[in-house]
Amino acid sequence: MGSKHRTRAAPDPPPLFDDTSGGYSSQLGGYPAPGADVAFSVNNLLGDPVANMAMAYGTSIASQGKDIVHKELHRFVSVNKLKYFFAVDTAYVAKKLGLLVFPYTHQNWKMQYSHDVPLPPRKDLNAPDLYIPTMAFITYVLLAGMALGIQQRFSPEVLGLCASTALVWVFMEVLALLLGLYLATVRSELSTFHLLAYSGYKYVGMILSVLTGLLFGSDGYYVALAWTSSALMYFIVRSLRTAASGPDSMGGPAPRQRLQLYLTLGAAAFQPLIIYWLTFHLVR
Repeated sequence: MGSKHRTRAAPDPPPLFDDTSGGYSSQLGGYPAPGADVAFSVNNLLGDPVANMAMAYGTSIASQGKDIVHKELHRFVSVNKLKYFFAVDTAYVAKKLGLLVFPYTHQNWKMQYSHDVPLPPRKDLNAPDLYIPTMAFITYVLLAGMALGIQQRFSPEVLGLCASTALVWVFMEVLALLLGLYLATVRSELSTFHLLAYSGYKYVGMILSVLTGLLFGSDGYYVALAWTSSALMYFIVRSLRTAASGPDSMGGPAPRQRLQLYLTLGAAAFQPLIIYWLTFHLVR
């Protein structure tokens, strides 16, 4: 059987450089393929990477602050008492947000009781809660980060200062109310959590003011600031006046009623100043 010599073709020499024209973005993990820049810019928030970084950092600060607050609360506060202020549902949150924005048509402001025990927020629209203030604070921090990023003024220090200042103002307001009630010897069934909830509702107005300012400029900001401030003042006065003395109190002597009214009006009048102080630098 004769053998024939077969010549094999020599293999092609290896290329000096890899061909990356088809998979450039997958190999280097970050560069878009040709024609993908339009889709990328649409998905990018406001087309501004600084705003994206600001929002991401704001989310990190909000989550860390939330974890710290929860840890400290679990150390010093009964979880069962705290659960009352977070006993909400979707219907309650939607109605309460509407009440905070437009409280003028609400008629009955008295908290509902069952066997001298206040009903939870999901069963009583007038009951204060801490869910809306907590979520509104987180949203405010995210919105502040986005606003600073859009204006090219974002830095971790500025955003951290913005978030800590908002918390400090609320705690100072609650301490001032507690001190005023104590010095005036006003009998009140309001706990620290009640006052913290009523004070924290201002974050809703702050969010609406900043968001309107970002969309419509300074004129829209001042219109929203005036509306949300007046609505919050009305809400605070009506809520505190009816919730301050519990279900069976008739209000006490006339001097104490006047002191309670002055404290309520003072707390309500202070709200627009805080809202303006914490939001005006975010809208330019």
